[in-house]
Amino acid sequence: MLALVLAGTALVAVQSQAQAAPPGGETEPVTGNATWFDNLGSPYGGCGLPQDQLETQNWIALNVYDTPGDYAMYPRPMAANDPKVGMFDNGRNCGRWVRVTIDDYCTGLNDGAAGQTFCRNGSWVEDKYNGATLDMLVADSCGDPNAWCRDDPYHLDLAHASINTFVKNGAPVGDLEPAHWGNRHVTWEFIEAPHYSGDIEIGFIQGSEKWWAGVSINHLPNGIHGVENFTGGAWAPATMNVDMGQSFLLKPTTTGGTDYRIRVKDVDDEYLFGGREYAFSLPSSCGGKCSAPRTVVSYTTTGGTDPTQEPTEEPTDDPTDDPTDDPTDDPTDEPTDDPTDEPTDEPTNDASGCTATFRAISTWPGGYQGEITVTAGSSAITSWQVTASGTSVSSLWNGVATSSGSTLTVRNAPYNGAVSSGGSTTFGFIGNGAPGTPTLTCAA
Repeated sequence: MLALVLAGTALVAVQSQAQAAPPGGETEPVTGNATWFDNLGSPYGGCGLPQDQLETQNWIALNVYDTPGDYAMYPRPMAANDPKVGMFDNGRNCGRWVRVTIDDYCTGLNDGAAGQTFCRNGSWVEDKYNGATLDMLVADSCGDPNAWCRDDPYHLDLAHASINTFVKNGAPVGDLEPAHWGNRHVTWEFIEAPHYSGDIEIGFIQGSEKWWAGVSINHLPNGIHGVENFTGGAWAPATMNVDMGQSFLLKPTTTGGTDYRIRVKDVDDEYLFGGREYAFSLPSSCGGKCSAPRTVVSYTTTGGTDPTQEPTEEPTDDPTDDPTDDPTDDPTDEPTDDPTDEPTDEPTNDASGCTATFRAISTWPGGYQGEITVTAGSSAITSWQVTASGTSVSSLWNGVATSSGSTLTVRNAPYNGAVSSGGSTTFGFIGNGAPGTPTLTCAA
């Protein structure tokens, strides 16, 4: 299903500019107009993922078409070499991250009207919000027949709830929207997934069954440009599901079977993790046909490299060490293992293998966006579970949640259970009411 972008008030735009590189191939930051919308389509955004299963709620939509002055609707997907292809690139930029920076606002009229220039009777002006940044995920497409989605190739449509979480000088801006949003430019560039850990996530899409199966793939380190499917004894390219760039139609390893085997290529057309192979099956929980928008499955892997595995060998020589300076011979050295020393950073529940801490990302009347960080103790962990008392959520990502009364239990997602000693991972959620400070327990 293709998601329609919702138009809102206080939207912005920028003068159209010609693309100097294939969609997604820009080597320098670009500047475009920024609009906002509240929710992805149902059951999927334009990239093939339900909103509550994205790894972040800071998401954007990219333009489907690059057709200045032409507001007609065209069939999707388009031919790869069609000049009408916009930055969405027939879904090939889905699952990529962008670093977005707030730029100038327009003092004139910027209504996105078809055939009209941007910022009419005004100019672009800098203010105190310029320079605020946020890393965001490509999760949707903008194909509407307006000037924003057609006349400006570098237009971004932002998640509305993300605007006030842009960070400047180490803190969220807080009040950029609505009072100071006013027709903004944004400058942005593609980046690799920030602070990536774990592995990909695979889920069967709605309607999948023995004779027709589709999956969507997320938690990607650097986008996705294709899936290869092992079927009939050979590897073959899987077909993208329309132009939902993270969703692909698969064939089983044997005709009539329910077992599947794939490998994934990233945005550079390189095999993910050295050609790592993922094997999984249609889950029995689907009851023959998957009815949920997306059913996440576990998998086994072979070959390639394991992104969850830490190096087993430590360097034996530190090039910064001075061989003539032996601290063991210096009588002025302080002992490093004084039993009277107070620990300065000891987790309070290290015996359980992990700790959990909460912070509120942003708030609004009746709700908030929260984040919980799970930190491993003195030993690496392979899975974790966090229990939060007095927390009510409407959606959650980067974890699998169950609730009983006012108690919420969140287990790791398939891709973020492994955490190195002292390392951390996060999951986020949209909470109901005021954030408060939940009572958390963590177990590994």
